Amino acid sequence: MRTLKFLLEKEFRQIFRNKSILPLIFVVPIVQLLILPLAADYEVKNIKISIVDHDHSPYSQQLISKITASGYFKLVDYNSSFNEAFKQIENNKSDIILEIPDGFERNLVRKNEQKLFIAVNAINGVKASLGGKYLNQIISAYNEDIRLQWIPVNKFNTSPIISITVSNWFNPFMNYQIFMVPGILVLLVTMVSTYMCALNIVKEKEIGTIEQINVTPIKKYQFILGKLIPFWVIGMLVFSVGLFLVARLVYGIVSVGNLFLLYCYLAIYLVALLGFGLLISTFASTQQQAMSVTFFFVMIFILMSGLFTSLDGMPRWAYIIAKCSPVTYFIEVVRMIVLKGSSFAEIKNHFLIMIGFALFLNGLAVWNYKKTN
Repeated sequence: MRTLKFLLEKEFRQIFRNKSILPLIFVVPIVQLLILPLAADYEVKNIKISIVDHDHSPYSQQLISKITASGYFKLVDYNSSFNEAFKQIENNKSDIILEIPDGFERNLVRKNEQKLFIAVNAINGVKASLGGKYLNQIISAYNEDIRLQWIPVNKFNTSPIISITVSNWFNPFMNYQIFMVPGILVLLVTMVSTYMCALNIVKEKEIGTIEQINVTPIKKYQFILGKLIPFWVIGMLVFSVGLFLVARLVYGIVSVGNLFLLYCYLAIYLVALLGFGLLISTFASTQQQAMSVTFFFVMIFILMSGLFTSLDGMPRWAYIIAKCSPVTYFIEVVRMIVLKGSSFAEIKNHFLIMIGFALFLNGLAVWNYKKTN
């Protein structure tokens, strides 16, 4: 224990002596957690729309007013030529074209029907899909308003009516920041811990001190613990700052679940993650190699962790890869505890899986370190 104490003291001094690494560990994650949730929003607004109105009737003006007043669309072009409106899409100045045909009001009054034409710029698939759905919903609501004006409401409605009441659990106002902040916090802790652990050990190889350590009476497990424990502590601090300082004070997110349970899972997760960083360092000879390999896996963690897209919507092969990532399970656990208030019984399988990750990654890293050194 005395040897381990000196190693830990040496590691902490080495970390805090480097003035450039401290902002990377503490300041950068906080700034990212302040900015990223504001951009990671599933709701699309300010969709640029061009309207081609061939009718110029009160009904068409009412429809246009309803679209612009919705808050989702921004009218950028209004004319009577579809070709001119299409040029707006070609010049990336418009996202959607709505063409109102001649006789729009007359056909609605006389024939009780009328067709509208919608053209959507589908280069941005998400924006096109949501923009088209928003516009269809507005037109449908406008159609219902017209039907209510024309069809008198009977005093007694003899047809059965089904009333639907929607209640959103755990996030009543559908605030995407409440959903995104815990997941982004997990990714930031993942990046800091993995990068710092992998680069720290590889740095010992580059400057040549790893050979000096290997010829000392220090045992392998003491050296490895001396490298992992400081970054385990730093990971806990970064998560705590993000959860209590940024998530609570800035975004107003208060955990409804047991924080002790959350930190127990975090402790195991960091052990698994640091074992992964140690494993990378056993293969890499330079810091550049370690950064490249770590960046490769971090990108997979970000895009295939279920943070931005649902795992159920992935192809089968991608779903299997996502389930092989420890980040996927921790994002699920953080959201379950912080937003849902889940108990240990609901996440016990996640605990077992993460313990398996920790044993496998650290065991493989130690075995490979002995083999290569």
